[in-house]
Amino acid sequence: MKRLITVLLCVLALNLTQAQTNKAGVEKACMNYIEGFYEGDTAKLKESLQPSLNKFGFWKNKDGNYDQQDYMSFEKALAYATNVKEKKQFAKPDAPKVVEVLGIGNSIAAAKVTAWWGIDYILLSKRGDKWMIEQVIWEGPLEK
Repeated sequence: MKRLITVLLCVLALNLTQAQTNKAGVEKACMNYIEGFYEGDTAKLKESLQPSLNKFGFWKNKDGNYDQQDYMSFEKALAYATNVKEKKQFAKPDAPKVVEVLGIGNSIAAAKVTAWWGIDYILLSKRGDKWMIEQVIWEGPLEK
């Protein structure tokens, strides 16, 4: 009986460790995403974005309506970050950087990111032992 309890406790501990590892991986990918854009750091974006990235969103116009913005590919994301760095148009030090993990499966996850431009809902996939961003839909600006 003691052996069975020991085995069950070991399995439980392994599952909890794996869940924490997955959560940390999702959070890291999302934080790389935010910081990549904030800092103009293409290395952080390459670390966490799938080359097949599909990103689009909605921006509030002067009439208060939301218009769909252009699609952003992996290449456009890198170009945007490069532009931030070249023009030194970094985010303010107090700009929000919030990652909320919404759910994690065996090979998929969802997260919500809050950044200076608004909110993003992010879908990720696990590639080997690494979480990568596949799709992003966003809306900005944040209401004040």
